[in-house]
Amino acid sequence: MSAQYPTTTRRTALVPAMIGALALLIGSALITSDTFTIIQFVVSIFAMIVAVFAWQSGQWWWIIGLAPIAVLWNPVLPIDLGLPDVWLALQFVAAAIFIAAGILIKISDKTSVE
Repeated sequence: MSAQYPTTTRRTALVPAMIGALALLIGSALITSDTFTIIQFVVSIFAMIVAVFAWQSGQWWWIIGLAPIAVLWNPVLPIDLGLPDVWLALQFVAAAIFIAAGILIKISDKTSVE
């Protein structure tokens, strides 16, 4: 016979999502500078990390928002969107996606004792 402990949930994507959102907000001031490349690396990497946590939690629909972030902010194969105003708007949209994903992606932790 096994006893069940209460189910707990962990928000494993919260910290990487907040780091990604913070990088996007800092990057909104650096769009026209050369330092924006560093922001692109950080955002792209953390979008992929949060996407992995979304997949592990079974909430694959977050990948629909996180994959374009990983692609658009990828500095290795850059996509030029033209105007800095477009980038600025996308910075805030992507930050909102990161924040929402970080808060809503939860992994249930069910443990049992035998």
